[in-house]
Amino acid sequence: MSQSLLLPMITLVAWSCVMLVWMLALRVPAIFKARMRLDAKRPRGEQMAELPAKIRWKADNYNHLMEQPTLFYATVVALVLLGSTSSVALGLAWAYTGLRVMHSLVQSLIDSVEIRFVVFALSTLALFGLVGIALQLALQVA
Repeated sequence: MSQSLLLPMITLVAWSCVMLVWMLALRVPAIFKARMRLDAKRPRGEQMAELPAKIRWKADNYNHLMEQPTLFYATVVALVLLGSTSSVALGLAWAYTGLRVMHSLVQSLIDSVEIRFVVFALSTLALFGLVGIALQLALQVA
């Protein structure tokens, strides 16, 4: 059972790869179309801010997938190592993954901050639940 927790984690990693490809497929042609000369001396983000918002949304989301989900990955690995057999943990892991994919789609297609916040908050609650289960298991082992 504990190894089944790896599937939602790997699914989110795969989704991050999809977002990377989507971002590059739109961003690189937009950079060429705008005839941008990339300059490492300009402040971070300043140059990319010149691209259309719909292009930037994908990059913004890819960056978000490199932030909080790292806590999810660490927690899932801990749960597997602790031998979690909790169906609740599995449900929370899938909820987190599904909500992060939903967050990506909202941010990348319409970028509604209100909807994005609700989805983010729900995914954060799922993450907190996973952390709570992992902490409980770790304390039992200690």
